[in-house]
Amino acid sequence: MKPVLLIEFLRSRGAGELTKIDTQSYPWELLIRQSRRANLISRVALFLREAGILDDIPTQPRQHYVNALCIAKANARAINWEVRDLYQILRGQNIDFILLKGSAYIWSENSAARGRLFSDVDIMVRKPSLEDAERVLVHSGWMGSTLNSYDQRYYRQWMHEIPPLQHLKRQTTLDLHHSIIPPVSYPDFPAEKLWQLAIPAEDMPGLFVLSHIDMVLHSATHLFHEGEFDQGLRDLSDLDLMIREYILDSVLWEELLARAVELGLELPLYYALNYTQKILDTPVPEQILQKAAQQRSRSHLPDRLLDSLFLVAFVPDHETCRVRGRRVARFLLFIRSHWIKMPWYLLFPHLIRKGWLRLQGENSH
Repeated sequence: MKPVLLIEFLRSRGAGELTKIDTQSYPWELLIRQSRRANLISRVALFLREAGILDDIPTQPRQHYVNALCIAKANARAINWEVRDLYQILRGQNIDFILLKGSAYIWSENSAARGRLFSDVDIMVRKPSLEDAERVLVHSGWMGSTLNSYDQRYYRQWMHEIPPLQHLKRQTTLDLHHSIIPPVSYPDFPAEKLWQLAIPAEDMPGLFVLSHIDMVLHSATHLFHEGEFDQGLRDLSDLDLMIREYILDSVLWEELLARAVELGLELPLYYALNYTQKILDTPVPEQILQKAAQQRSRSHLPDRLLDSLFLVAFVPDHETCRVRGRRVARFLLFIRSHWIKMPWYLLFPHLIRKGWLRLQGENSH
């Protein structure tokens, strides 16, 4: 992979070397442009402040980072408000829920919350509570998408979430999950085991976040199953930060590997460890990476081919980071994600339909 300034910056931060930056000659404008495209500018700004060098940056680029910090702070404040509002709605019906992804990072105030920007809230309820949760949310101003019958069936029968809900006034998007894996790809996924280790929120009975290890596994599963890499480097950075905080600092490597086996998530864990190490220099011990490789189920594609696809797909989508074959790589990974999600007898008609609708200028899920 060709050198990319943003990736080199993230590596330097991980190695504790940001203080070595020559703040007067560093290409700040280029870093701003790349990090903004990757939705990482607020995280970069926070890293600069934590390293104690933000005030040493020339005025014009520094102002971009100061603004980015303000945006991140406002984003976190808004998400926490949304979580409390959801809690009031669902707690009134005695419906427990788990925060997922970015909202969980913000609520937990963990390392992945640093400068994390996102626009929607993800929560998970138990499958038997799904209909009740949707009903009470709709009555409280969260309206479902106006999808056709096929797309409704796509979500409700095949996926691990219902169609996105959007608040009528605030326009916030809510993704309501009942699992973290589509049931058509993993019908026996033990979602209840996530609840068994979930961490309850203090003074808010019924509100949970995933255990630290499960949070890492879910982040890995989401990144390497979804096939969306426009913000892939941001999500890989989330993994790097959580591995350093939860696993590396606590020496929980063996527990992480064992939990992946218990949940059947050995393959996404291997990818997470492999690509955080290769791209962001995450200090994954070699023996742990080898064990993760040995215990995973084999992929349908050779490792060398997957390397050539993932290493290109994670490069920021910016004109200064042009790499040959990125569009092709992301398209193939998008197809791979559908192959993982759906059995062939559902996948082929689904892709044919999506392709036809695209030719007609229509959108479909």
